[in-house]
Amino acid sequence: MKSRFVGALLLAVLSSGTGSAQKRGGRNPLSEFSEYVRELTGRVSPAVVEIVVSGYTTAESEKNPAVSQISHQTSSASGVIVDPGGYIITNAHVVQGASKVRVLIPSARSALSQDSPVLRTRSLDAHTIGIDSESDLALIRVDQEGLPSLSFGDSDQVRQGDLVLAIGSPMGLHNSVSMGVVSAAARALGDDNPILYIQTDASINPGNSGGALVDTSGELVGLNTYIVSSSGGSEGIGFAIPSNVVRNVYQQLKQKGKVSRGSVGLFVQDISPVMAKGLGLSLQQGVVIADVEPDSPADIAGLKRRDVILSLNSKLVESARQFAFDIYRRQTGEHISMETQRGTSHRSVSVVVKEESAPWDPLAALASPEKNLIPRLGILCIEIDKDVARLLPELRRSYGIIVAAKAPQNQTQAVDLQPGDIIHAVNNIPIAVLSAFREIIHDFQAGDAVVLQIERNGRFRYIAFEID
Repeated sequence: MKSRFVGALLLAVLSSGTGSAQKRGGRNPLSEFSEYVRELTGRVSPAVVEIVVSGYTTAESEKNPAVSQISHQTSSASGVIVDPGGYIITNAHVVQGASKVRVLIPSARSALSQDSPVLRTRSLDAHTIGIDSESDLALIRVDQEGLPSLSFGDSDQVRQGDLVLAIGSPMGLHNSVSMGVVSAAARALGDDNPILYIQTDASINPGNSGGALVDTSGELVGLNTYIVSSSGGSEGIGFAIPSNVVRNVYQQLKQKGKVSRGSVGLFVQDISPVMAKGLGLSLQQGVVIADVEPDSPADIAGLKRRDVILSLNSKLVESARQFAFDIYRRQTGEHISMETQRGTSHRSVSVVVKEESAPWDPLAALASPEKNLIPRLGILCIEIDKDVARLLPELRRSYGIIVAAKAPQNQTQAVDLQPGDIIHAVNNIPIAVLSAFREIIHDFQAGDAVVLQIERNGRFRYIAFEID
């Protein structure tokens, strides 16, 4: 299929004109190209959905700017069905903070009809399985089987110049398609962001977030996420999360509701000519080890500071960002091979990937579904006592209920709570005992307004929602 698509395009470019092609008795290559794009779009678009989220936000009062008001807002974005059982991947920023999530799914009749230009939809309620803020990915699910879905492509094979389609709901315009090329296959955005994005000039606008970037075989190679724009609209600079990252996060969120990161205990830096000269390195480019965490897998494997990393699993290591990105998406227990250089000597080492621990990971071990589950919110909580406080020494208050883990299979209410959040109050009522928190949540009636005061990353914030 892919060769046919590219071949048709080349014929169109090389052809001296549609008239001459018809005179020779051949088919119009532009028509062939158009027909294939139409067929490809018809295959993949039913698996791309519109997501409508509603929630509460704060805004300044027009009469008194010093006063904040809580208002209800609705917005829309996009998502991709990646499993016929109703699993939909989207961006975390799409559903984070939402009190209600609905998905506009193509109806079975319209999904099968290639002749109708109108794609009919039906609205289904969705619940959040898990959110991974670091990768800006979230997994939601609708209670429906047999849905059209997209298969994952291998984003490592994406190259600059590849033709791609972007599908989503920009500005709320359901199921819109645009075409472009890959502008860059591995684009870094910011020093603190470990992901290397696919950059494309296919038109992406607000509302495309969470939509599909597909290749000419109809496989998902990226999830549209960002645009760079001075006007707020598409200027041909869009970014998608590579499908290999999306697949990894999807599988982990589906299995355990959270995402584990790979680590080997190394901090590496790019080699510059000045650095090479000062450290006496024989190479003036590449990646050098600046630090090795004691007792880490890298330390056990014998890696040292000033070692130069040449390759990872036989793949050339060109930058520190690339190395960190590759390790970041590895699974715990996975064995990786590194080719290194120390002085003038080359050596190969095997390193076992460990899980990069999060500050709240030890807390999850203290919680059990039998004792710590808040069924309505789908979270496991524990009370803050002296032992827990020692694990989190920078708490603003010495009391509260901390979210130790999420239990998405029990969730009946979509609430933007994350592991590590500390719940201090419910509707201005201070909370310090788990049984009291469970009872308050249980006693709320459908339609009741709930405002949680939480502490996240050292800052207080409110989470407001209505009970379903």
